[in-house]
Amino acid sequence: MSTQPEPRMPTVRHLRLLPWTHDGKPAHLVTDGTATPLSLMADRMEEQQIQTAAVIRGLAQPMVEDTANLTADELRWIALRLIESLTDVLNIAESRGQRLPAYEGDDDTSDAADEK
Repeated sequence: MSTQPEPRMPTVRHLRLLPWTHDGKPAHLVTDGTATPLSLMADRMEEQQIQTAAVIRGLAQPMVEDTANLTADELRWIALRLIESLTDVLNIAESRGQRLPAYEGDDDTSDAADEK
């Protein structure tokens, strides 16, 4: 029997894009894929951002219909809110897309659209 400790298997490391920035730059979390307080906080923030985007979309819809009588400043304001929400949701989509496992046996990284 050996008295040496068992060698530790290297942990798989994942880089998760977080739903906030640090000094205006993307923030990332290096993780082994397990739930941590920071990753759970990021999950909650992503859910809040998605809910906020849905509310903003619902509020903006009547503001851009033909019958709406808004000033240019009011339209600019709602456009900025929509852009902020869209940016958040796209960041979430990118983060979650990076965490999806690759298809097994998929050696070709080109898109079908690229072949057209």
